[in-house]
Amino acid sequence: MKTIGLIGGMSWESTQSYYTLLNESVKAKLGGLHSAKIILHSVDFAPIARFQSEGKWEEAAEILQEAALSLERAGVDFILLCTNTMHKILPLITPHVKKPFLHIAEATANALHAQGARKAILLGTKFTMQETFYTEVLNAHHIEVVIPDVTSIEKINRIIFEELCVGKIETASKEIFLKIINDLKCHDEQIDAVILGCTEIGLLLDQKSAHLPLFDTTVLHVNAALKRALGRL
Repeated sequence: MKTIGLIGGMSWESTQSYYTLLNESVKAKLGGLHSAKIILHSVDFAPIARFQSEGKWEEAAEILQEAALSLERAGVDFILLCTNTMHKILPLITPHVKKPFLHIAEATANALHAQGARKAILLGTKFTMQETFYTEVLNAHHIEVVIPDVTSIEKINRIIFEELCVGKIETASKEIFLKIINDLKCHDEQIDAVILGCTEIGLLLDQKSAHLPLFDTTVLHVNAALKRALGRL
């Protein structure tokens, strides 16, 4: 079994999901007392969130680059950046790190393609929804992406940072997400999937509450990591 490096803490609530899912899946696949080989470098999210809001992406990249190098020195085989948004700065990090990163958008695109999805709503932080670093990966896999309107983007972003990232799960916020999804589907019948493109959204939404297939990027990232860790990729 290969050793998985996790750069977490953005937020720690979703990083906890990564750790739990990886270990539960290894136990299910291998049985007995097996668990995942993981080395976690958890960063302080507050300065990174501040750099995001101020547009200081190079400063944020320096923090994550050092985290990646610490994992490399610790002997991991590959690295997961446990956040969708910060994949924006992955090109600033990878030239300085020898160990490969497993890209969350690539894992998501592969899963969508395997399920035959062709047009998906993308929900995430405003950075993930409004910029091209994520959508261009999906487009390269022939996945058409639908983004909510500006008002909805602001609502989603607020819920992520003010609620989900601090562990608040509100029923009213769940209804806001579902209304955004349903309204987009009503305007475009070709939509056939929803990407939970923020690692915290899976804490709020589940498949039982949605009429469209939900693709939880945390789960998909974990599944791709397991294939590589167990020698199946």
